[in-house]
Amino acid sequence: MNFVEELRWRGMIHDLMPGTEEQLLKEMTSGYVGIDPTADSLHIGHLVGVMMLKHLQRAGHRPIALIGGATGMIGDPSGKSAERNLLNEEALRHNQNAIKAQLAKFLDFDSDSPNAALLVNNYDWMKDYSFLNFIRDIGKHLTVNYMMAKDSVKKRLNGESAEGMSFTEFSYQLLQGYDFLHLYQEKGCRLQMGGSDQWGNITTGTELIRRKTGGEAFALVCPLITKADGGKFGKTESGNVWLDKKYTSPYKFYQFWLNVSDADAEKYIKIFTALDKEEIGGLVAEQQSAPHLRPLQKRLAKEVTVMVHSEADYEKAVEASEILFSNKASEILKNIDEETLLQVFEGVPQFEVSKAELSAGIKAADLLAEKALVFPSKGEFRKTVQAGGVQINKAKVENADELIDASYLIDGKYILAQRGKKNYFLLIAK
Repeated sequence: MNFVEELRWRGMIHDLMPGTEEQLLKEMTSGYVGIDPTADSLHIGHLVGVMMLKHLQRAGHRPIALIGGATGMIGDPSGKSAERNLLNEEALRHNQNAIKAQLAKFLDFDSDSPNAALLVNNYDWMKDYSFLNFIRDIGKHLTVNYMMAKDSVKKRLNGESAEGMSFTEFSYQLLQGYDFLHLYQEKGCRLQMGGSDQWGNITTGTELIRRKTGGEAFALVCPLITKADGGKFGKTESGNVWLDKKYTSPYKFYQFWLNVSDADAEKYIKIFTALDKEEIGGLVAEQQSAPHLRPLQKRLAKEVTVMVHSEADYEKAVEASEILFSNKASEILKNIDEETLLQVFEGVPQFEVSKAELSAGIKAADLLAEKALVFPSKGEFRKTVQAGGVQINKAKVENADELIDASYLIDGKYILAQRGKKNYFLLIAK
């Protein structure tokens, strides 16, 4: 597989150094991507770099994931307008272990093949490197003029931040350049990849390798992913979309991909899945002939959810999604767990009702117009029942005096009431 050609048709190349494609066609090549360890989970903003490593390994090359333990203690100025909080070693190690477990779903670390993936942490080679040795061995090879010319530095110095730029952050590109030099010398790594905002830092590394060893190294960067409407990819109202289910549930994760626009789905399915050109072409044609069926979004959401979580998590997310629309919704609700139910109905009005009263049985009219103010009056409730507009646990209420008891409780605690097509209410029995 021609790695560069593969990335090219997927829309994953923004720029690459001359000779990169030739190097990759010539021999098995090690290439790395740096990952910021400031949290104990990756988010979907990291997925582009991870997919580049995945495609690199599929093409027979060796992927190296570099955890930026040392650089994470400083903060990369690229694309930032302020310095970030620094982490201690214990937190960094915890984050590294959690990130490796996530990366193992994309990369093969364990096989005996020569292109088995590696995980390294730059803290391991930086922690004992003295400042004096560093500026003598590394700093002398790059001029301040060269470093000042980088876009990430110029933007910060030209007033995007009132605080300017600290020396700590200014030195970041030297540290990243040294990482590349270290991996070049110790692991034979010839390629560094990243987002287009990393071009300056990456080429500092290739220049350092050239000046210090006379060797040749290469750079390849992908475009920064945006949404078709110009908004920032991967951000929702509640923040980042994380790969760890304790921060973003599989249901919410699945919903994120399912709800992207048609234009974004066509772009993202190339970037975030390993589906081949032919299959994606077929899905695009399907989408054009029947856009209302959304085959691109459905397949994208399936591929990414299974890859990051599991087939079982994907199936559970699909089932949960059907609560709102499926004619099997009342059956699904009987088996749903509390966590998923609360995610599906996040933000709907909630009312507390007495579990003891429910055990004895309450007329539907009393429950929804008195105990919980789903309706302003019993008269309004009866009228809506006659019009077929009231549902309890997704089953139509036929009789306003129907007795509702504890057997209606979902997960022993909840009742879902629906007024009309779109108004949901969650009753919590306590």
